[in-house]
Amino acid sequence: MSTVSTRPPEGRYGRSSDERADRTLRVVGAALAVALLGVIGWFGYHYVGQNKISAEVISFDLSKDAVWVHLEVRKDAGAEGYCTLRSQAEDGAEVGRADFRFDGDATRIDKVVTLRTTSPGTTAELLGCHAD
Repeated sequence: MSTVSTRPPEGRYGRSSDERADRTLRVVGAALAVALLGVIGWFGYHYVGQNKISAEVISFDLSKDAVWVHLEVRKDAGAEGYCTLRSQAEDGAEVGRADFRFDGDATRIDKVVTLRTTSPGTTAELLGCHAD
């Protein structure tokens, strides 16, 4: 008695449907990975490369109607822009907000600015810097 196999010999009639599905999944996965890396690179470039002015709060002192904030600003030579600061009361309410301009050719500026408040503030927060 002989047994008859219903499967064709391996590789004789091309790839199996499982092999084609695996290859399609690999191609689609690789294309999605390349697209994701491109998007991450684009966002990274625009976040780091296009930011012409940035700052850091070094320290701050409080009084009942003002906050003195020591800022260290870094910017491109000749870039003009401003940084926004705010102060909050102990309960979280905003008691002061102001924009401070930084112009000129200097690339690093250490400056103490005065943020007026409507009541005693407990914080000095840098909200961000923007180039003109």
